[in-house]
Amino acid sequence: MPTATSQPHTPHAVLGSGPAGSTLARELVRRGHAVRLVDRAADGPPIEGVQRFAADVSTVAGARAAIGDAAVVYHCVNVAYHLQVEVMPRVQEAVLAAVEASGARLVVLDTLYPYGETGGAVMTEDSPWQATSRKGRMRAELDERYLAAHRSGRARVVLGRSADFVGPGVLNSSLGAAVFPGALTGGEVLGFGDIGLPHSYTRIEDVAAGLATLGEREEGDGRVWHLPTAPAVSTREIHAMIEKRVGRPLNVVVLERPRPVGPFDERFMAEYEEMFYQHTEPQIVDSTAFERSFAVAPAPLVDTVEATVTWYEAWLADR
Repeated sequence: MPTATSQPHTPHAVLGSGPAGSTLARELVRRGHAVRLVDRAADGPPIEGVQRFAADVSTVAGARAAIGDAAVVYHCVNVAYHLQVEVMPRVQEAVLAAVEASGARLVVLDTLYPYGETGGAVMTEDSPWQATSRKGRMRAELDERYLAAHRSGRARVVLGRSADFVGPGVLNSSLGAAVFPGALTGGEVLGFGDIGLPHSYTRIEDVAAGLATLGEREEGDGRVWHLPTAPAVSTREIHAMIEKRVGRPLNVVVLERPRPVGPFDERFMAEYEEMFYQHTEPQIVDSTAFERSFAVAPAPLVDTVEATVTWYEAWLADR
């Protein structure tokens, strides 16, 4: 049964209004929660049932104002790639201080970066954290601090890790605006590294459903979970699914090493170079533990492709 923190009269605060935060806000409303969606400007499009709130959560005062009386806080904040190592630790410090003061539970959206290079081994929650990149080490250090805060009783925290995003509204992903617009218009479709290797992608709605479940289920606290992720297939196989849906062969251009291209500018690719190993070895995420513990299954990839192409058709029509 859901705990007291999941009752509709207790607000849930979502920090960050990107694809994950916005999709999560909609999922929480669907589940009957009052939702506050926080970013710096609060100027995004209206979402039914969601209160937009402006705050800078990299400061303690901003984080406290954003959290207010929320029973559950979801940390979905991200920043420009070249600023992550500098800014994300500040966000963590402010958010932890705010939830410590308020007593709210904290659900953190996390990445696979702490694992580092795996040599293609399947990633489970028991996989070693062996990152050597700057951003990977930073994420691992943040995660250890989150878990230490929980162990010490400073805050109640749970982490949900996702593979690369895919789905409606997802633009800045290796399976986003560099792929679907070209697929629909006959333009170039970008592939990273070895597109014949298995690579996990997590549907954005499954990210949202997983985080919302962690927000409602306190028994998951104090550990890392892999959010529901469909079994890995090669990016080439996903391209074939897209071809079948759009009714045309894709003009795939493979980026074998990092360089500026399409939506990825020189600054981004310079920062991404240390993470490019994710496309030169298998990236396989196992979310069995979450699926069994919470009876939540990921959407099939073919359904994800269908929903994503449909969204991009509408997105292109509006441009």
